[in-house]
Amino acid sequence: MTNFIFSLGYFGLFLISFLSASLLPLASEVFVVGMPPLGYNIWLVTLVATTGSYCGSLVNYAIGKKGTDFVLGRYVKINPKTWARAEQFYERWGPVALFFSWVPFIGDPLTAVAGALNMHLGVFSFWVLFGKTLRYLVLLGIASRFLDMV
Repeated sequence: MTNFIFSLGYFGLFLISFLSASLLPLASEVFVVGMPPLGYNIWLVTLVATTGSYCGSLVNYAIGKKGTDFVLGRYVKINPKTWARAEQFYERWGPVALFFSWVPFIGDPLTAVAGALNMHLGVFSFWVLFGKTLRYLVLLGIASRFLDMV
């Protein structure tokens, strides 16, 4: 599957970033770090991965906002314990909690909780985009120290 995603180029990166941000247990980091050494532009990799990841978070937001009446909400379920942890984290930090939407296991439910709590889409977008962009920039910065990326 890895070769297939890489063969799709930027579209494959968008797809895996989208899927990994939408309540599915996938990791986009391998592809984000793997593409620049293959000749892909590091800034486009950051932009495409962030966009895909944000779009996946929007799906979570919609599931939270619409509940199980939302088409995907019938098929994508959040563990009640994970939901409770995400709610507690959100209650403690407020909208700033969405900065951590990239964190494994709690980030995806955080975006669904934001939808359930009817957070303004602009505030949601700011914090999610800020966190996810910074995550990919830091990841690529660290990777560039070990791989020939530039």
